Amino acid sequence: MGAQWRGAALLPRNRAWCHPGLALVRLGSVGQVTDTDPATGTDIGPDTGPDTANQTAPLRSPETSGTTAAWGFGLATLDADANVLDVWFPEPRLGTAPDDYHAPSILCSLEGPDDIRQVTRTVLHVVVDDLGAPPRDTPDVWLRLHLLSHRLVAPHGQNLDGIFGLLANVVWTTLGPCPVEGFELFRLRAREAGMDLQVYGVDKFPRMVDYVVPAGVRIADGDRVRLGAHLASGTTVMHEGFVNFNAGTLGTSMVEGRISAGVVVGNGSDIGGGASIMGTLSGGGTQVVSIGERCLLGANAGVGISLGDDCVVAAGCYITAGTKLTLPDGSVAKARELSGQSGWLYWQNSV
Repeated sequence: MGAQWRGAALLPRNRAWCHPGLALVRLGSVGQVTDTDPATGTDIGPDTGPDTANQTAPLRSPETSGTTAAWGFGLATLDADANVLDVWFPEPRLGTAPDDYHAPSILCSLEGPDDIRQVTRTVLHVVVDDLGAPPRDTPDVWLRLHLLSHRLVAPHGQNLDGIFGLLANVVWTTLGPCPVEGFELFRLRAREAGMDLQVYGVDKFPRMVDYVVPAGVRIADGDRVRLGAHLASGTTVMHEGFVNFNAGTLGTSMVEGRISAGVVVGNGSDIGGGASIMGTLSGGGTQVVSIGERCLLGANAGVGISLGDDCVVAAGCYITAGTKLTLPDGSVAKARELSGQSGWLYWQNSV
């Protein structure tokens, strides 16, 4: 019988392994599938598949408040047509904005035109009365992304419906955000002025570290974390790790694989090199995948189902919702029926 892979207590774990197959990888368990949580011994009732209601419910980090309103003063970059390219909120707040609060003078000092980029910087006072309602405009979206990366709101703790239609596609450079249209003229003006210009990317989301650097985290490569990622204190994102928006960690974690949009990783769980967690963007999927506490997703492994606490997916073992599982009694079930269960160890047999 296996044992918990980290921590002082040694707890029994169900084992499952991958057998070579033709069309589908088959999994088997040498432990018993019961209606009891193997970590606590408590009765959890029959497993009927993933609890999508719980998976999409707002998750709480230690910094997250339950308030539904937010506000902040932000420095916005506008193109020649007054389209918002970005908004930087140094100190976003939750709750209702006080009537007598004014924009910081140091932020106002940054207002004005930029003749090289052909943009204008202006200070905006953005107020969101209900974070449960969809964003109404582009500055609203930018404030919500800052709330996530400032750890004021946890992933799935606010409504982000329709944000792609509100965000502009932007050229992100060392000199700041630029419109895509006419960028080569900007590049020419920058070189003429002797400016060192580098392009980070062309996207709707910038690098988080250019807007927010949360305390207590390590990020080896700033290109690998998008604004809107939620990184709890104690998180390390290594060079090949990646964290998308509205996703991230709720505690101490080592991230060397990909945390896709919408995915949340619990305290004490590690994502191995090249590992993958299926999100909700690619392929149009809607099921939210979460990783519980004290889990290990091995190198080049992957999951398309949620893991409970104290689970291990061995290196190279990829489990999708439709993967067939061979249960101890010889019956076959799909992996989604074990979604969210704790105490499982998955690995793949060689031939």
